[in-house]
Amino acid sequence: MAGKKHGGNTVAAVTTIAKPIAERLGLILWDVRFVKEGASWYLRIFIDKPGGVTLDDCEAMSRAISDPLDEADPISQAYFLEVSSPGIERELTRPEHFEAMKGRDVSVTLFRPTENGEKEIIAELVGLDGDSIMLADLDGVRFNISKKDAVSVRLYDSEDNFADVDSDFDEIGN
Repeated sequence: MAGKKHGGNTVAAVTTIAKPIAERLGLILWDVRFVKEGASWYLRIFIDKPGGVTLDDCEAMSRAISDPLDEADPISQAYFLEVSSPGIERELTRPEHFEAMKGRDVSVTLFRPTENGEKEIIAELVGLDGDSIMLADLDGVRFNISKKDAVSVRLYDSEDNFADVDSDFDEIGN
């Protein structure tokens, strides 16, 4: 797909187009990313729903958004459109992600090791307070990590983390 950008932020423009389409299809727009990999640009739209998304959901979203993207023309260069699930170890990027996943275990990858030499911290997510990720260790001791010190924050793939995942979608969908 190719197009001409009419100003503004590409991700914000695509999010504005994609969110109502996802909702109409009974899906939740988890995230939108526009990234360059090698010589190619990729528009990645991550969708979810209680119980998880299927290949049919991804195909339906891809078909439903293709024409509106072409009409709105928010992207100036050629790109590949990918629609997928955010996956089990989904990255938490927006405040609503952190809010919805409170109480779950997360893996925080750091730019620099801690005093103990750790570059990855696995802890319970307590919340997000401005630029601080609030966590609790196995003993319940709370501590904060600055978002600027974190390469990524992902849901940690543990059996307990996904027992009640469907109830978390009330926070994200709104």
